[in-house]
Amino acid sequence: MGRMRMEQGLFFLIVVMCVSLLSPVFIFAAEEKKDTRPERGITVYPEFSTVSTGKGETVRMDLTLENKGRADETIDVKISTVPKGWKATMKGGSYLVAGMYVANGKSRNLALSLEPDKTIGPGGYVFQFDAQTADGKFTSTHKLTVNVQERVPGVDDIQITTSYPVLRGQTDARFEFSLEVLNKSESDRAFNLAAIGPEKWEINFKPAYEAKQISSLRMKGGQSQTVAVEVSPPREAKSGEYPVLVKISSGEQKAEAKLMVVLTGIYKLDAGTPTGILSLETMVGKPATVSLFVKNTGSAINRNVSFTSFKPENWEVKFNPEKIEALEPNALKQVEVTITPAKEALVGDYSVGLMVDGEKGSSKTVEMRTTVRASTAWGWIGIGIIIFVIAGLCGLFIWLGRR
Repeated sequence: MGRMRMEQGLFFLIVVMCVSLLSPVFIFAAEEKKDTRPERGITVYPEFSTVSTGKGETVRMDLTLENKGRADETIDVKISTVPKGWKATMKGGSYLVAGMYVANGKSRNLALSLEPDKTIGPGGYVFQFDAQTADGKFTSTHKLTVNVQERVPGVDDIQITTSYPVLRGQTDARFEFSLEVLNKSESDRAFNLAAIGPEKWEINFKPAYEAKQISSLRMKGGQSQTVAVEVSPPREAKSGEYPVLVKISSGEQKAEAKLMVVLTGIYKLDAGTPTGILSLETMVGKPATVSLFVKNTGSAINRNVSFTSFKPENWEVKFNPEKIEALEPNALKQVEVTITPAKEALVGDYSVGLMVDGEKGSSKTVEMRTTVRASTAWGWIGIGIIIFVIAGLCGLFIWLGRR
């Protein structure tokens, strides 16, 4: 009995010690999981607090609505202070927005646009943004200062932008870049167009969607115009990267745009027979062979050149080799083609198309006129029948003559 009590006491002591050791861990874990955020709270702030811009330029940035609390909120927002002469908008996608649902602990962005009119001069302009929850119990305010500076006449008065400065294609292609030219000055100006490219390359300027070529253009102050730059490489140009520098100037002011043409070479194939004869004779069910040459007449390596055929029903066409792994420019490869007419084919002329297919749509079709003749065995059989008939007739006449 005493021993049992001793064991129970020892077990109780071990349990107490384990609880004592593990309790800090449980307490720490509970504290770690505890959410320290307030029950509710919001804030509104622009991407920057102070920005500097040139006269007449629109300011664009993100305006953030943040829910700092543990409850989802619908946050109303407005631009409470807009300096005179400015147009301020907040957009979410394509919509003007005055309120937004924000989940707890999350933030949402609006596209902020501050556009000055032409009367706005140099100086500091302050905008204020106010946000509040739907019940009005929680609010937030933030300010943005826009410092407008006088632009130095002639500096950065020309701006060139393009969405696709690098174009890729075959050497025999014509490349057309689209440039957006902006006259950032307040006065009407004439702009000269020039380009520097590789030797023997043809470069022309055209108005957007027009065929005529131009060397200059005139634009009103603050307006932009789209100009197409058409680039044509010479046929002998090799594969590679070729830079084209476009220069647009007005008086002493100028702007440049760096363009790039990436040539992949020309993919073109030719095929035919060595003799130039595109006819073949064979017999019913018997194979006939013709040699076909394949030549790379392009300027790029043509890989995985394959062969197919267009033939009458039940005919058989085989190519040896069945595929050309790679064909260098100006290289020539000979292919043996075996054509076997169907056993039930009638005597006559047939057309068999031999197609050569390479990279980038390069292909060539050779049409062979195949003449099917009867077997010589049938010819001898026919001659034998004729001789037999003649011999029979002669015997018949002799027999009748004796009677």
